Amino acid sequence: MEINNKYNPETKKHKGGRPHKAIKRSSSLVVRLNPTERLLIEGKAREAGMFPTAWFRAAAKRAQVIPRLKPEDMRILRMLYGLANNLNQLTRLAHIEGLLSIQSTCREIDDTLKYLNSDDRKINDR
Repeated sequence: MEINNKYNPETKKHKGGRPHKAIKRSSSLVVRLNPTERLLIEGKAREAGMFPTAWFRAAAKRAQVIPRLKPEDMRILRMLYGLANNLNQLTRLAHIEGLLSIQSTCREIDDTLKYLNSDDRKINDR
C-alpha cells in the first residue's frame, strides 16, 4: 500500500512566511513618555544595538525597585518635621541656657539625618 506524501507530516513542505515564535507575547503595557524620555530610551537602545522595545524589556528585568520610604523612615521623618518646627525654640533655649543643654537633641537630629542619607538606601549605578 502506497502512502500519499501529500498528507504525511514528515514530508510536509514549508509553506513560506514567518516562522512561529517560541515565546508569544500576548500582553501589552502602554507607557507614556515625554519626547525627552523617548529620545533617551531610543538612544540607549541604539547604543546597545537593540530595538527600543527589546531594550525596555531587558532594562525592566534588571531594574531594582527600592521603596521610597519604609514605615520606620516615615516615623523618623515625622519626628524630624516636629524637631524642625521647634528649631526656633531650641535656638532660644541655647541662647538662654547654653549650647550644652541642647547637645543631646542636636546629636539625635544628626544621627537621624545620617541614617536617612546612608549608602544602603542608594542604588549603585553600573
